[in-house]
Formats: sequence, C-alpha cells, structure tokens
Amino acid sequence: MRKLAVVFGGSGFLGRQVVRALCRDGWRVRVAVRRPHQAIELRVEGDVGQVQLVQTNIRSQISVAQAVEGAQIVINLVGVLIETGRQKFSSLHAIGAGSIAKAAAAVGASQMIHVSAIGADEQSKSSYARSKGKGERLVREAFASATILRPSVLFGPGDGLFERFAGLARMTPIIPVPGADTKMQPVYVGDVAKAVMAALDSSDAAAKTYELGGPETLTLGQIVAFTVEQIDRRRVILPVPDFFARILGFIGEMLGMLPFVDPFLTRDQVILLGKDNVVADDALALSDLGIKSLETVQAIVPSALVRFRRYGQFHEKRTA
Repeated sequence: MRKLAVVFGGSGFLGRQVVRALCRDGWRVRVAVRRPHQAIELRVEGDVGQVQLVQTNIRSQISVAQAVEGAQIVINLVGVLIETGRQKFSSLHAIGAGSIAKAAAAVGASQMIHVSAIGADEQSKSSYARSKGKGERLVREAFASATILRPSVLFGPGDGLFERFAGLARMTPIIPVPGADTKMQPVYVGDVAKAVMAALDSSDAAAKTYELGGPETLTLGQIVAFTVEQIDRRRVILPVPDFFARILGFIGEMLGMLPFVDPFLTRDQVILLGKDNVVADDALALSDLGIKSLETVQAIVPSALVRFRRYGQFHEKRTA
C-alpha cells in the first residue's frame, strides 16, 4: 500500500469521489472532516484500515497541523456556497486554505492539490469569488509548487445544480431563474476527481493552475429547461432581471436565518451569476492533464433525475 494522503473536505460531493479514487490507487487516506460521524460510509471505500477519519477544524492551525502529520500529499477540497454560523467564506476558502498549505509545507509533503473555482478573483465584487482568489494566493505563498484546479459547476448524482432545480420544479409551477443567460460549463464530478489523480501523477502539474470544464457550454436557462424536460413536468421558466434577483437574494438570506432552512438564493450568488462560468481560452484545461474523454450532461443527468418524476422509475413520459 502506498503512503499517506490527507484529504480536507473528503466527505463532500467531490471529496467522496476523490477518496474512492485514492483508495483504488492504493493510497492510505486520512479524511479530515468537521463531523466524522457523518462520514462513516467513507470507510468502506477502501480495504480495512485504509481510510481513517479525523475530526478537524480548519479554522484552527493546531487542528490542521495534527491532521497532516506524516502526509506525503495533501488535498484541499473544502468549499461552501452559503455562509452559515462560523462557516464563513474568508475563514474556509482563504485563511483555512492558507493554514492547510502552511501545514503541508511544514511536514514536508511532496505535493499539494488545491481545488478552487472558476472566477476566483481577489478583486471580485462577490465575497465567494474574493475568498477563493485570496485562498489561491495564500496557498501559493505557503506551498509554491501546489497545483490549483478551478472547476466550473459540478454535476452528477446528488449534485446541487440539476437536482436543486428538479426539487424546485416539484414544488412550484413557476421557476424564477436569475442570470438565465449566464453561460456555464458543467463538468462531471468524476472527471474532476480524475483531474486530481492526474495532477498527482504528473510532475509537470506542479505550480500550475488548471480550469476544468465539461464538453459543452450551457446557459443557466438551458440547464433549467433540460431539467424540467427530463422530469417531465410542465413549468414556466421565468428569467429574473438583476434588480429583482437581488430582492430574491435578500429574501433568501432572511429565510436562511430560520433554523434548518438553507437560503434558495443569496445576493452574493446573484453577483456570481452576473459573470459567465466557463474555461478561459488561454487556460490550461482537462486535456492538458491527459483527460480527453469527458462525461456529458445527457449521459449522466437523466438517470439521476428519475426520482424527481411524478411516478419515479415507473413514470411514462408524456409525448405531447
């Protein structure tokens, strides 16, 4: 069995795929998570004892340092789309990322992979994008040879994109869509996990930044329309102008203050939707990591959305 890989954020949507891939490649994997009891299923991704769960608070440098002890590689996948309680963009995406990079350098890790996001920019008006941009800078300052991966929006079973809109379509006949014309390049979560593994296996990837996008570009309006078609529900898709979108974002934030309620939209997300989320023409991409064959939305998403149809797997799609 190979040496130790420490994965921060390993219990998340992308993290589960990365942990599985590391196990298949023979690594011992230590998964640093806030709540290990909620990630027990990761233990079965490898052989007995191959996956270790450790409670880690990335806002604590001591906690992070303990998590990376003995690590040969460190992978940071921590990210949130909505701020809650102490889980702030700046503390997780920026300060936390910097702490992980410093700890990785301190223990002499040979490689670090940091997953950021397309649009990361310290000068952005969006708090999310600013924090991602600052995180990249702090990682580079602490661990100069780190590889940075910037994916577009992720899709796959259990995603927060297609399934989010499918859930909304079950509840309302009208689906408001802020940023309906914003372009995105949805990338399959499994292909991003492959990118992580490819970066680990390539010495050429050190100190480089890659932008990861899928094989096709879709507007958010097209994504919602495809979702509604797949679950066979007749819904009105209503593009929302920016001014009204900000109002919806404010309402979403207010609802998010209630216990156990996630905001359906925030004002920061409205800002993000004001800019296309696609791979830049001059950026290094998945193909530069040797990943040529990419999964498509049409191949993956329909089966994941079956449960949102009126009668699930027994639903017969209407022809007219």
